[in-house]
Amino acid sequence: MSADPRSRAQRRHDTEHRLTHDIDVWVASAAADGAPYLAPLSFDWDGEALLVATPPDSPTGRNLAATRAVRLGLGHTRDMSMIDGEVEILEIDALPRQRGDRFTARTGFDSRALATPYRWFRISPRRIQARREANELEGRKLMRDGRWLIDERWRAVPDEAIK
Repeated sequence: MSADPRSRAQRRHDTEHRLTHDIDVWVASAAADGAPYLAPLSFDWDGEALLVATPPDSPTGRNLAATRAVRLGLGHTRDMSMIDGEVEILEIDALPRQRGDRFTARTGFDSRALATPYRWFRISPRRIQARREANELEGRKLMRDGRWLIDERWRAVPDEAIK
């Protein structure tokens, strides 16, 4: 038997906790012909966007560059947040050094020091959903069009405030 469903406010809190404390995320991308690809990558969250690094000629790197769209899976199947995002591509030396240092400190991975060329991919969330089990399907949407549906004081944002 599953626990009572969480409020949207609690789901936002839990999602932000995962973004702040988790290190790895599942990255789902698609090639131009629609062929899907799924890969785990380390990430850093700065409060606005997730930063990941991967070689530009890897399937994930090619797909993100071609479509500029991504779906991320954070957590495990019985407590997950799904994030649809827009992708910005940055060459490895284009990121401010302190931001790259923060990524390395958080993930234990420094793509700047490798012989294989890497790129940064900055992912801005456009839609976020969070759920545990079937009883949380209702109310799972936490962000729409890049705007939280629950504000930082954990109150519902009126529909007219979301463009």
